[in-house]
Amino acid sequence: MCSTYTGVLLVLLCLLHLCNTNKHLAIPGSRVGKGNLALSHEKRLIKDLIDTYKEAGVTGRPVKNSSEPISLKYGLGLVQILRLDEKNQVLTIRAWNRLIWTDYLLSWNSSDYGGVSEVRVPAKDIWRPDLVLYNYADDRLSEFRDALCVVSENGEVLWIPTSIFKSACSIDITNFPFDSQICHLKFGSWSYDGLKLDIDFYQDSPHISLTDYVPSNEWDVLAHPGRKNVIFYPCCTQPFPDLTFTVVIKRQVAFYSYILILPCVLLSLLTMVLFWLPPESPAKMQMGMNIFVAFFLLLLLLTDNTPPAAAAIPLIGAYYCLNMIMITLSTFLAVIVIHLYFRGPRTNKVPYWIKRIVLVGLARVVFMTNYVPKDKPPSQFETDPRIRKELKKIKAHEMKYNKYQPRELSSLTDSPCTYRVNQPNANNHNNHTHTSKNSIKENVDQSPDLSPIHLYQSLESDVKEIRRFIKTLIYKQRAQESLEKVRGEWRAVALVLDRTFFCLYTISIVVSLATMFPRGT
Repeated sequence: MCSTYTGVLLVLLCLLHLCNTNKHLAIPGSRVGKGNLALSHEKRLIKDLIDTYKEAGVTGRPVKNSSEPISLKYGLGLVQILRLDEKNQVLTIRAWNRLIWTDYLLSWNSSDYGGVSEVRVPAKDIWRPDLVLYNYADDRLSEFRDALCVVSENGEVLWIPTSIFKSACSIDITNFPFDSQICHLKFGSWSYDGLKLDIDFYQDSPHISLTDYVPSNEWDVLAHPGRKNVIFYPCCTQPFPDLTFTVVIKRQVAFYSYILILPCVLLSLLTMVLFWLPPESPAKMQMGMNIFVAFFLLLLLLTDNTPPAAAAIPLIGAYYCLNMIMITLSTFLAVIVIHLYFRGPRTNKVPYWIKRIVLVGLARVVFMTNYVPKDKPPSQFETDPRIRKELKKIKAHEMKYNKYQPRELSSLTDSPCTYRVNQPNANNHNNHTHTSKNSIKENVDQSPDLSPIHLYQSLESDVKEIRRFIKTLIYKQRAQESLEKVRGEWRAVALVLDRTFFCLYTISIVVSLATMFPRGT
């Protein structure tokens, strides 16, 4: 009885052993037992590789000897320039990354897995180099997108993830919008030094690949070189290699030509017209203020496109400011001239130093000597000594008389009470003599019984009144001439300065355009 039970037990053990053997030797595509699926060579290989990594652990370099470095090949392929933020000085690009390294834990014999020599495994399940962008300007924790790793039977791993890089880029806006920018992207291991992880270019190609590049509507790529650097940082004695890729891009000015350049040129032409308006015209101030506001709006528009903490200002901004300064000076000068022109008798004379600098020096430089008012030359009566001597005699004969004994009285022509005062030349009668004669006739007609002494006293009072009236007229005329002369001098100062500003403005325009606009290619 015992032998029977022993035989049955041996048969059951043999059957159990046979079932376990068939489970491991299952043919692909066949079912072995309830709920068990046969795995393909590829899936079985991937499962074995992942299980191996779970046992070994993802952390730590996959090398047999810890003193051996891992050789990493890295290549950057530019896909698109998304944005260059000049205000925040950040370059945003979309790129493809190509990383190749060797992992001995991922090697196998293809003959053991049905000739499978290449598989794809999840990147999160294997060791990856901690390659980062050193000059990143991003708040994201990860720059690389998820992608499978292509593993070969010799343990070579190819990883091609896509990523969006935001790198810090120093912006030079001196020649904006005709500027070219140079941005650097520095890649390297963050924790491994060169003795643990050595990095080099993918396929020994020291430049950025543009095979899949999509052209930008704002920037043109001029150059895209790369170089390998080995740096010794103060913290460590080991070398740290990195790959630095340089992107040289040039701005396309088609858009900015319509919003910045064209209005600038048109306003410059209006500014040139402004200097030709007469200083006393109110339209000069109105036009000057309108152009000033227009340039100020363009300056605000320029400010939105440039970084606020730039080390230099763009030339076009300096050009706007120069226009505003010239317009301000011209308008300020026009206000002064208008104020002095309509001020009246309180107008101050032009200082001597202004006359010497402006009306003598600058007027010759800008060819405006004919606009400077000249002093009137003395008349012939003032320069000829004989005429001046005769005038003195006439004045002595007319004005120097005795109140009680008249010097000469002639016979009356029309009536016994009329008379006339003899002149050195009887044929030359001026208006004063004619007026005096008429006045005397009226007095004589009113008082026919007056004696010659009374008539002469009446004549004396009339002559004094005429003299006072003539002196008043001469004083007013001279004051008016003096005022007009002062006004003319101030107007000449304004015209000369306006012409000087115009010449300086024209020179500045030529120099600015020659500096700001590109001269080559």
